[in-house]
Amino acid sequence: WSHFDAEANINFKSLIYLPTQIPENLMSPDPNSHKSTMKLYVRKVLISDEFELLPKYMAFITGVVDSDDLPLNVNRETLQESKIISIIRKKVTRKVIDMIKKFSEQEIPVPEDAEEEFDEDGNLIPKEQVDREHPYIEWYKKFSPSIKMGILEDEPNRKRLSKLVRFRTSKSDGKYVGFDDYVSGMKEWQKDVFFLSGQDLKEIEMSPFMEKFNEKDVEVIYFTESADEYMVQHMREFDGKKFTTIAQDGISLDTDEEKDMATRRHKAYTAKFKPLTKFMNKFYGSKVMSVTISKRLGSVPAIVTSSAYGSTANMERIQRAQAFAHGQKENHVFGMRSLEINARHPFIEKLVELIPAEGEEDVPLSQDLKDGLMNLLDTALMNGGFPISEGKGFSNRMMRTLKLQLGVDTLELLPEIEVPLEDDVPPEEEEGDGINLQDYVDNLDLKAQEDLGDDYVTPPGAEL
Repeated sequence: WSHFDAEANINFKSLIYLPTQIPENLMSPDPNSHKSTMKLYVRKVLISDEFELLPKYMAFITGVVDSDDLPLNVNRETLQESKIISIIRKKVTRKVIDMIKKFSEQEIPVPEDAEEEFDEDGNLIPKEQVDREHPYIEWYKKFSPSIKMGILEDEPNRKRLSKLVRFRTSKSDGKYVGFDDYVSGMKEWQKDVFFLSGQDLKEIEMSPFMEKFNEKDVEVIYFTESADEYMVQHMREFDGKKFTTIAQDGISLDTDEEKDMATRRHKAYTAKFKPLTKFMNKFYGSKVMSVTISKRLGSVPAIVTSSAYGSTANMERIQRAQAFAHGQKENHVFGMRSLEINARHPFIEKLVELIPAEGEEDVPLSQDLKDGLMNLLDTALMNGGFPISEGKGFSNRMMRTLKLQLGVDTLELLPEIEVPLEDDVPPEEEEGDGINLQDYVDNLDLKAQEDLGDDYVTPPGAEL
């Protein structure tokens, strides 16, 4: 919590409180219910608890504002539009951000009842040096959507709010860090802040996009929340470093010393596989924007990337889930994809041998070659986090693959089984371990006699 007096052209006092649990109004899916519970007083007289004294993204803040400069004899609508209210809102918003920033910078408290811990050599670790999660991280996990919404909506305070964001990275060992920590650990040649978005941490860590970055020991930010990509689109940069998703095409991690050799090698690969890329561009048509030789692939034969101006696989997933979105044309929203092929992979080398030679483009392609090319595309789409291109086509190809693997000659259905004729006989009574109703009642009566002893009274008619 924070209590402060604002003394300038406008004087007021305020008490603001930072909750530890998510308020019920923030749990509602209706954004109109996300309203702050700040109360406005004028000379200690309650005026209203419905004034927008804080922006909507700070709806979790509770508190009061008391001012002597506001008139008492003015209706609420006029007061809401007052310049004084606007100034109060601006100052209280800054105070809330400062309060959260101080909270994030506090030293980690040491619990008095903390258990003693020992290192691998059996030496006692001082309580101050025990690795504990900062209380701010526990709070941030609950309220991070509000902070990110503020970055989207509050441009004047965007830079201040960006310092409150926390995330995990490929080198943070599961701990949450900030943008300052990432920038301080960047390579000397690195100019961009690299990030990768996904549905969960495991999906991102296993992504083929990470192979080259792990090999080069370049840190990548893991974004797992829906608001993350929207947030970086509004931020664009941090401390002069541009945000770049590693899922887009054209990514290069070569240093100045490596660029010359890498450029000449890529030029040689491009010339060698030019017939293949030309053929694949024509074969895939509008399914991908272009087919190129990759500079970064390691173990996978191909991967689909988004263009610098297109949507990543994660953003496509979010856009597809928009219930009331209008005008989402497939080609415009989801069509800017590039297929990168791995020139060193044996699959790609084999395709060079299988495609028609120059001048024989009109020769019909075999079904096996068509299936292989489409399976390569679907594999590349899934490697890039995208859904497969055509579900029905994929199913048909898998059926042909299963037919070959199981050694089945034909996919025609077998004739119906012949059912033998049976005489009409009454159904047999099933034998079981159960008892009939009378036996069950007798058992209850015996149990009652055992429990009550001499107090047991024979029910009327039982002696019959």
